[in-house]
Amino acid sequence: MSLETTAAFSNDAPRDHNPQAKLIVMANQIAKFMESKPHAEGREGLASHINDFWEPRMRRQLFEMLDAGGAGLRPLVIDAAPLIRRPAT
Repeated sequence: MSLETTAAFSNDAPRDHNPQAKLIVMANQIAKFMESKPHAEGREGLASHINDFWEPRMRRQLFEMLDAGGAGLRPLVIDAAPLIRRPAT
């Protein structure tokens, strides 16, 4: 386990109370795992995970970031966006 991963799960990790930053980290962690698969499978897996496990508020915030250009998001997150259910506003 890398130091970065260890810090993400450590109780001693710095607390970031920025919800957007947390969502970027979460989406990028899923993407990093899915990048080990063929691109289409990883893209579908990432979208499926977000659709199944992220509540509408989280997906809404993700789309706000994507609509603003997706800064900080891994390319696979951006590629998977059309497969992610956009919640009603």
